[in-house]
Amino acid sequence: RSHTKDFQIMRLLDTEEIESAVYRAARHAGVNLTSSCRAALADAYEREADGAAKFALGELIENSYIAREKQMPVCQDTGMAVVILEIGNEVCLTGRPVYEAVNDGVRRAYADGYFRKSVCDPITRKNTADNTPAAIHTEIVAGDRVKLTFMPKGFGSENMSALYMLKPAQGVEGIIDAIVETVKRAGSRPCPPVYVGVGIGGTFDGCAYLAKKALTRDIGTHSDREDIAAIESEALRRINGLNIGCQGFHGKVTALGVSCEWAHTHIAGLPVAVNIQCHCVRCVKEII
Repeated sequence: RSHTKDFQIMRLLDTEEIESAVYRAARHAGVNLTSSCRAALADAYEREADGAAKFALGELIENSYIAREKQMPVCQDTGMAVVILEIGNEVCLTGRPVYEAVNDGVRRAYADGYFRKSVCDPITRKNTADNTPAAIHTEIVAGDRVKLTFMPKGFGSENMSALYMLKPAQGVEGIIDAIVETVKRAGSRPCPPVYVGVGIGGTFDGCAYLAKKALTRDIGTHSDREDIAAIESEALRRINGLNIGCQGFHGKVTALGVSCEWAHTHIAGLPVAVNIQCHCVRCVKEII
């Protein structure tokens, strides 16, 4: 009897709604920077003194306005679709399998938006021709809603990312050194000013996901842990002292922000993942 009662209060959600949400998110993200990215670029423009870097920042800002006005891709690399589904434990998904629904939403959006299709087989390099499959992550959370996060991830910046298996004794300094070294080694290649997502702890694979998830935070937000917020601030300070600057033209602003997510780890390890995002931060969130 109790099982029947529990089932009756579950919220039924047809995955058709998830497909529609993915479609809306992908179409919007393809042509719009996030509001926090636009604000960070404007702030960088005001702070930048170097002529070439300031000019480049102005061009990036103008490009974002043209893309939004004309509803055209804000970058030619319309990315590999990264989708995070935080599914409430009181939600019962009905209809097609949820991954199928997500990929159908991506497929339709990239066709209707005239977005570049960039997904291919890793060995044969044959293009799937519709930008699927998406990189899909799922989490089970409390509640009766599904939180969808959609982020197109370009690979000029993705290719500059790195994962470190540090020794525990390297501690906070080792973490900051790894973050700064990754950006320094990348130089101008990830189209700076960059946004840096960092995963600290967990496992080899889990740490990389934390770094990816960190990039879905608004630029300028900080961890609610004081010690991790201090890592974010110090890493950003050191990165902006590298003098790489916008598009590699040197200057004060190499990174717009650094965001860290963390998880408990093993006593013998200190995994640190650094996921680089270019200046073109595109991320849409929706509650279903």
